[in-house]
Amino acid sequence: MELGYACINLSLPDKTTNRTMRLATFKKQGLPYASKLALANVQDLVSIIEWNEQNNIRLFRMSSNIFPWQSAYELEELPDYLEIRATLEKAGALAAKYGHRITTHPGPYNVLSSPNKNVVDRTLRDLRDHAIIMDIMGLSNTPYNKINIHVGGVYGDKTKALETWCRNFELLPANVKSRLTIENDDKLSAFTTQDLLYIHKNTGIPIVFDYHHHSLNTGGLSEQEALEIACSTWGDITPACHVSEPRDTQNPRAHHDYILKKINTYNKNIDIVLECKKKDVALLHYRSLHNS
Repeated sequence: MELGYACINLSLPDKTTNRTMRLATFKKQGLPYASKLALANVQDLVSIIEWNEQNNIRLFRMSSNIFPWQSAYELEELPDYLEIRATLEKAGALAAKYGHRITTHPGPYNVLSSPNKNVVDRTLRDLRDHAIIMDIMGLSNTPYNKINIHVGGVYGDKTKALETWCRNFELLPANVKSRLTIENDDKLSAFTTQDLLYIHKNTGIPIVFDYHHHSLNTGGLSEQEALEIACSTWGDITPACHVSEPRDTQNPRAHHDYILKKINTYNKNIDIVLECKKKDVALLHYRSLHNS
C-alpha cells in the first residue's frame, strides 16, 4: 500500500503547480504570461517529486491547473513550449526512476452524462488535455496513471445518465480511455459503487473507491463490500482509493484537515490518496499516528 496526497505541497510553500490568473488578465497578457506561469509550475512539479522521494511518498495527484486557461490554446503555441515539454519529460523520468505513481483528478465540470453537447465537448477537450500532459511525461497508458472523474448529473433518470456516460465515453481518444477511472459519489441522489458497475461492465474502466463518499451514500453496501467491488474492477493494477474524514457533523461532506482514524484496507493491497486539507502534512501526521 502507498499513501499519497493531492496537488499542493504545504512543506514547500514556495513551490506550487497552481499558478494561474483571472480571465481578464489572460485576455490582456495572453500566451506569453500563460507560458511563463506554466513553465514555473512544471519546474516546481519536478521539485515536488524530488521532495516526495526524499520523504518516501510514492503516490501523488498532479494539479489540473498546471496550464492556466489551457482550453484556450494548444500547448505548442506557448512561447516556452520546448522548455516546458523538456521539464515535463524530466518530471516523468524522475517518477519512473523512483517508482512513483502519478495521477490526476479533473474537476467536477467534466460531465460525460450531460445531455448538453457543449458540456460534453468541453469535457472531451479537458480530458484530452490531461492525457496530453501525461503522454509528454511518458506515463503509462493505463489506470495505474489514472485520470479520475465522477459520472456527473443524474438529470432525473439515473439509468439514462449512465447510458449517456457510456455513449460519450466512446468519443474520447484512446489515450484518455486507457487511463480513465470513475468514482462513487457522496450525495444520496447520485452514484454508488454498485451503480458504477454498469459503467465498468460497458467500458472496462476501473472504479475508484472513496471511503468518505461511501459513508454518505452506501447504496446498501457495507464499506468492505463496496471496496471489494471496486477492487475487483482493476485487474492486475493496484486499485486506487480516496480517503478523507468529515470536518464536522454540521457539514459532513466537507473534508477534515487530517486523517485521524486508521484506514481499514480489509487486507486489500490498495493505493490511497489522502484528500484532506493539510495535504502532505496530514500524510506525515497519519504515519506518525499509526506507524505506517
